Amino acid sequence: MARVTVEDCVQQVPNRFDLVMLAAQRARDISAGAQLQVDRDRDKNPVVALREIADTKLSLDSLREGIVAGLQKHADVDQPEETNEMLELEQELAATLAQHGAEAAQPRPLPAVEESDEAE
Repeated sequence: MARVTVEDCVQQVPNRFDLVMLAAQRARDISAGAQLQVDRDRDKNPVVALREIADTKLSLDSLREGIVAGLQKHADVDQPEETNEMLELEQELAATLAQHGAEAAQPRPLPAVEESDEAE
């Protein structure tokens, strides 16, 4: 089989930049183990991908979806916790104060510090 040229592929994908992206995605798919749609003939994966595009052996839409999926990153969305920790702590504090009475809520005075004459 003759070598594939870009002119053969441009009939299927008019934009050369799109062609490069699609062929690169297909070459990655072939490297990952995807089944070939044409005979390899000792060609490397990018050439096989271009030949498949030129022969319209695969869906270009599925290749575009593969490109988009490869560029997307998985982002973990922070889910609100089922319980509010601050609310629980406040409730525990209120329960402790209720058990020990109002005395626990009153601030204790600090011990008096004696001043010495040496500081003067």
